Amino acid sequence: MHNQYVAKSRRLRSTIYSSRIENQGVTSYTIYNHMLLPAAFQDSIEETYNHLKNYVQIWDVAAERQIEIKGKDAYQLVQLMTCRDLSKAKEGKCYYCPIIDENGGMINDPVILKFNQEKWWISIADSDVMLFAKGLAIGKKFEVSISEPDVNIMAVQGPKAFNLLEKIFGKEILDLKFYNFKYFNFNNSKHLIARSGWSKQGGVEIYVEDSQSGLELYDLFFEEGKEFNVKPGCPHLIERIESGLLSYGNDMDINDNPLECGMDKFVKLDNDINFLGKEKLIQIKKSGIKKKLMGVKINADKINLRSAINLTIDDKIIGEIRSACYSPTFKKVIGIAMILNPYFLKKDQFNIIIDNNLHTGEICEIPFV
Repeated sequence: MHNQYVAKSRRLRSTIYSSRIENQGVTSYTIYNHMLLPAAFQDSIEETYNHLKNYVQIWDVAAERQIEIKGKDAYQLVQLMTCRDLSKAKEGKCYYCPIIDENGGMINDPVILKFNQEKWWISIADSDVMLFAKGLAIGKKFEVSISEPDVNIMAVQGPKAFNLLEKIFGKEILDLKFYNFKYFNFNNSKHLIARSGWSKQGGVEIYVEDSQSGLELYDLFFEEGKEFNVKPGCPHLIERIESGLLSYGNDMDINDNPLECGMDKFVKLDNDINFLGKEKLIQIKKSGIKKKLMGVKINADKINLRSAINLTIDDKIIGEIRSACYSPTFKKVIGIAMILNPYFLKKDQFNIIIDNNLHTGEICEIPFV
């Protein structure tokens, strides 16, 4: 079996951390927002899973790009893109927000940071939100500027994350509340740090604007983190599925709406805020959803999912599995699947063919218990 490589080019951008992680043993990349996102290191997927759940990892997630919206109409534009009510959003807080089109279809599921009413960052998943925002701004003649600032996120994740962060930034970092952000000083530079990240093991994301200072900070984490068994890492398939963290482009896309994706609490329909697709979502909620993202547990010990696989009951397709892995916790394959109505209500057992072998499984809630 031949090794396969991603050919690097200007349109597939490296990050400021690329030279570091390549020296640290990165073995594969994926492409995310036209950038290289580390996908694996030298240890096995189960070894990195156990390490993440017990120690601390530093992730290069600079591919999580920022769309900056500034100007007199910044709030109006941001609110137009999301079904979440941001009318009472507070400065210094992060908000998970489905971004939808005129049909309610998911464009992205970013974290939005509010600096003030005239400055917002949209920390995007993998789709071209800037073009979407520019189109809306031009069409509505909003007075805004829209850009992608040179911000390179690194994440510090794992149960030992705050032990390491305290050594660098002092006890003040411990007071940072979940989904809040604040600037912290390091070597005469300020770094925006948010208590967030794509794992349920705890930690922060550091929005690096000063590349040189960011690299010094990256290196210092490994020098000071030896006692906590620090290692380089990346968003982890097993941990994120076990935690029920959704992946745009894998678990959902523009053909799915936030009500189908279990995001009901982020959909505000009973007030006068204006957002794209609102009337469509009102109709969908009134008539009821026809499919829903659910968890599945499968009686198998491995799966290699490159595309969706149908789930059946009595040879009738009842949905498709979109993300999956073998779970060391549950001792079987678990996954995230889009299940048709009424099967997401019944939670029946189903059949699935994996590598030409028939297996059985059951529908369950997300996150897994």
